[in-house]
Amino acid sequence: MLLAIDIGNTNISFGVFPATKSSACLPSACRLARDRQGFSNNYGKKGNSLIKRFDIPTKKYSLKKVRKNLGSIYIDDVIVCSVVPAATKILAKDLKRLFHYRPYILGRNIKVPIKNLYRQPEQVGQDRLVNAYAGVKFYGAPLIIVDFGTAVTLDAVSRNKEYLGGMILPGLGISLDVLTLRTALLPKVKLNPPKELIGRDTKNSMLSGIVHGFAGLTDDLALKIKEKIGRNAKIIGTGGNINLIARFCKRLDRIDKDLTLKGLNLIYSNR
Repeated sequence: MLLAIDIGNTNISFGVFPATKSSACLPSACRLARDRQGFSNNYGKKGNSLIKRFDIPTKKYSLKKVRKNLGSIYIDDVIVCSVVPAATKILAKDLKRLFHYRPYILGRNIKVPIKNLYRQPEQVGQDRLVNAYAGVKFYGAPLIIVDFGTAVTLDAVSRNKEYLGGMILPGLGISLDVLTLRTALLPKVKLNPPKELIGRDTKNSMLSGIVHGFAGLTDDLALKIKEKIGRNAKIIGTGGNINLIARFCKRLDRIDKDLTLKGLNLIYSNR
């Protein structure tokens, strides 16, 4: 069994994969909110919530038993993708304490096996490379991946399965927060689907503008990227906010919320 961990700027996602050739199989997954410091003094409590979620005993065994709808299974290895170095360092220490071995960390002791055509390849977030690699494996190339996370990223993969680069935009939550921070009268609003296109109160006007605005924006940008890499390119939506915005987007061919976790399993299986 493989424990795959994706550390993002807002959430940390965990998935458990069985020893099977079906890399699309994800029998168990959970997400924990991450604070702005990565892990604060409450990290122990958050870490314990992970342990309780998968019923991992805290005694120091060489292998940790996990029970989650699958009976008795064992975690044999751990792989981590992270865009938050401070959180990676803390989590790696905790994993070593739990499992008595060092996890595979993308960009450090294991690489994403995709040709990277960025001018400065080291600048690309590991999550973007994982999504590109997994997207090609599951959906073919050319390909556009739209990740609705803390930031919205659009990543392009050529017909030759090369990572070309992409676009980075502020995410839905960030944009909504900025409206409150940089204006005198707009209230703080929790990100939710808008109730109507034409908002008839301030809250729904803000939500409609953010959600419909980003849906239209990403649809248009994806079409422009298609013109560059091939009109047969599929557009795949993923990320923490994909379920919220997917029904407002018109150009997404597939939704795969756990693409990054499944990509980590692929990379581990083909190492």
